[in-house]
Amino acid sequence: MNRPSFRLPRVVSVLRWLALGFSLAAASRGRAQELEPRAYSPSPSGFNIAVVADTYNFGDLTFDPSVPITDANARINVGVLGYVRTLDLVGRSANLGFALPYAFGHLEGNYLGEPQQIYRSGLGDPRLRLAVNLYGAPAMTPKEFVTRQLKTIVGASLVVGVPLGQYDSTKLINIGLNRWAFKREVGISREFGHWTLEGDAGVWLYTDNTDFYNGHTRHQEPLSSLQAHVIYTFKPRMWLSFDANFYNGGQTSVNGVAKDDRQENSRAGFTFALPVNKQHSLKVSFNRGAFTRVGTNFNSIGVAWQYIWRDAH
Repeated sequence: MNRPSFRLPRVVSVLRWLALGFSLAAASRGRAQELEPRAYSPSPSGFNIAVVADTYNFGDLTFDPSVPITDANARINVGVLGYVRTLDLVGRSANLGFALPYAFGHLEGNYLGEPQQIYRSGLGDPRLRLAVNLYGAPAMTPKEFVTRQLKTIVGASLVVGVPLGQYDSTKLINIGLNRWAFKREVGISREFGHWTLEGDAGVWLYTDNTDFYNGHTRHQEPLSSLQAHVIYTFKPRMWLSFDANFYNGGQTSVNGVAKDDRQENSRAGFTFALPVNKQHSLKVSFNRGAFTRVGTNFNSIGVAWQYIWRDAH
């Protein structure tokens, strides 16, 4: 039996707005919302790091008050396979990394009092990251690294989001974003005994999605981000970080018509790293929305396993 035709506009409208939440949180963990302590922490050259991580996100989707959506929420899981290689780049400590996310999640909400829901799963857009320490952290051998006396470090990075994730232009909600994304960032950290203060500033730039929902063009303005971390190191590779961020901008438009979805949000939480042995370590994290204007007001719980090995000589 066919559903009454009058429901179709309602379904389309609610899916357009739920798409905002899914695109922000599940396409690949980490647009401006990311909280990454020790992003420019140096390592000796010639090491390899394999990473398996999982993040569970759950909470509310916040919309402009004029939108007739209530009780919107989502449960989204993002798993990531990653690899990082530490480098000697023109005498500076550097690393090159790759991450491949897989996301699946359930979103639901009431539109004009009528329940709507949707489920998606698939590969997200992979990301490449090159980070270089510009000051205070030259390339080091393992012996030099053990005896290092680094106080202030300044680093820079470039992240590239590659549009290879699952995407279907006939659907409003997708995991892949069908566009390139570039994040430029600089960071500075300063050690005070066991304590380290760290701050990062970056901006995401996006190309247009020229095949958004049956051939429309979706544009997004730059999205800037700030991160701050207070880190206490108990011993090598064992540390606790208190994290906070703020991200602003990212307003979108479709075929030149602007949406009222500019973000002005912040998150706060903590990260704990624990070495298991010389090659294995675990990292757990928790963060939640501190303030959300529009977008995802999520609680996020993350677990990551790392395996480190050195090149054979």
